[in-house]
Amino acid sequence: MFQIVIKHAQVKLTDVILWRKWTHSAAFLVVSTALWFLFERAGYNLLSFMSNVLLLLIVILFCWAKSASILNRPLPPLPNLEISEETSVKAADKMRAWVNYALSIAHDIAVGGNWRVFLKVATLLWVISYIGSFFNFLTLIYICILVSLSLPVLYDKYQSPIDDKLSVAYKIARIQYEKIYSLVLQKIPLPMKKEKTTE
Repeated sequence: MFQIVIKHAQVKLTDVILWRKWTHSAAFLVVSTALWFLFERAGYNLLSFMSNVLLLLIVILFCWAKSASILNRPLPPLPNLEISEETSVKAADKMRAWVNYALSIAHDIAVGGNWRVFLKVATLLWVISYIGSFFNFLTLIYICILVSLSLPVLYDKYQSPIDDKLSVAYKIARIQYEKIYSLVLQKIPLPMKKEKTTE
C-alpha cells in the first residue's frame, strides 16, 4: 500500500514537472511565487504566518460549529485526524533505511579512502556552498523550484542537441580531471593499510 502511494506520488510529480497537467504546474508555480514573495520580499515571518493561518482556521471552524448548533445544521465535516500505529511503524522503517543508507554513503566517502569519490563530493559541496553564499535559503529553494519546472520541459523538447553538447562538455571535463589527477593527486602518498598479524 505504501509503495503504491509513493508510485502514485511520483507519477503526479512527473506530470507537474513536465507540465503534462498544466493547471497543477501553474498552481504550484503561483503558490511558490506567492510564498517566496510573502516571506522574502514582504518580510513576513514563517512562524507568524503559520500561527495566523491556524488562527483563521480555528476561528472559521469554531464559528461554523456554533452556528450549526444554533441553526440545527450538521457540524463541519472533519476527517478522523489520527495516524495508525501500522502507518507510523512503516514510515519509521522507511526513514531508518534511508538514514542508514545515507550514513553508509557518508562513511564510504569520509573513511573509505577513495580519492576520486572524495574529490567529487568535496567539489560538489564547495560549489553548493559558493552558490548558497549569494542567496538566502528561501530564495535558493525558490530558484530550485523554478529550475525544476523549466529545465525538464526544455530537455524533453530539445533532448538530442542538449545530449550532444553535454557529451562534449563531459569529455572536456574528463580530460581536465585526468590532467589534475596525473599532475597532483597521483603524487599524494596514500597511507598503507596495516595488516593484522596473529601472534
